[in-house]
Amino acid sequence: MSEPRLKIGVIGAGRMGALHARVLGKHPGYELVGVADTNQWRAQIAAWRAGTMPYRDHNDLLGKVDALVIAVPTEFHFDVGMAALEAGKHVLIEKPIAATVEQAKALLAKSEEKKVQLQVGHVERFNPAVLGAIPHIREPRFITVERLGPYDPRVAGIGVVLDLMIHDLDILLTLVGSEVESLEALGASLFAKHEDIANVRVRFKNGCVADLTASRISIKRCRKIRIFQESSYISLDYLNASLNIYKRKKPEIKSLKDVEIITPKLDKTEPLRVELDHFRDCIVHDRKPWTSGEHGLEALALALQIAEELERYELSHHTRQSAFLPAWAGSIKRLAGAVGRAVRGPEE
Repeated sequence: MSEPRLKIGVIGAGRMGALHARVLGKHPGYELVGVADTNQWRAQIAAWRAGTMPYRDHNDLLGKVDALVIAVPTEFHFDVGMAALEAGKHVLIEKPIAATVEQAKALLAKSEEKKVQLQVGHVERFNPAVLGAIPHIREPRFITVERLGPYDPRVAGIGVVLDLMIHDLDILLTLVGSEVESLEALGASLFAKHEDIANVRVRFKNGCVADLTASRISIKRCRKIRIFQESSYISLDYLNASLNIYKRKKPEIKSLKDVEIITPKLDKTEPLRVELDHFRDCIVHDRKPWTSGEHGLEALALALQIAEELERYELSHHTRQSAFLPAWAGSIKRLAGAVGRAVRGPEE
């Protein structure tokens, strides 16, 4: 690599911070200066595995790096991100960009004032299946999304929409390319104070409709998106990085012979590595990140709108199913009740 190595640090040594440190520690385009975390033991473990130095105070890293990856809990994104940007450092901040729209706008404004890059960690954009699908997507009419997985206590302080669904909201806004016209949302809290399962229907001004389901109470992991458009159907699996495209060969379909099935060969490079490659390229060549602060703000605003709708109609707040709730509300409510009883055990 002809360009000089960029000095970079990681703030936050939780799951995502440790993953960033692992990739950066081996990346030829970066020099990983250190990993910072208020939990010194966690910082030491992540730093040791990445071959770098641990720090307890992230401020000690500011004067030693060109850029920072911020992977602290969402409620600290604004304070830590603002300190990094104020110091003139390029920032890759994990999703969601901030806890509020106002905070996100302030971070964006500061990055523009300091003329530094602000990239948001919507890593699913860099999934090989997503990158392979984008050239084949033309004016989607209907999209379904499933993102299901087991419960993780580390994210109990944030709802499933801001924790998981926000990935799909970012992808959705990218693929559809239209403003949201309206939405319906329903969810249930089972383990945490925020929603653990949510089902959302989003209608766009261009006529596209999307149904999204996100759950962290599922035994098996599932991350799939299906895209229906004129003359073709696209099925994408995030977990297995697989992509199948079904295209109509003739105006009238009489058998499967009239359907062309395309399975593109995908680059299986780790999405996090591709994301960090992109971050470096944007810094070195002064290019706007694909997952820019503006895009992070847009995804956050939609996620918060959904969260507000969920707060109004969250199932556990209602003793009976109201007439305005969509047809699938009953099944989610029954599932919520069954899982809740299984967790609590038989009532006395």
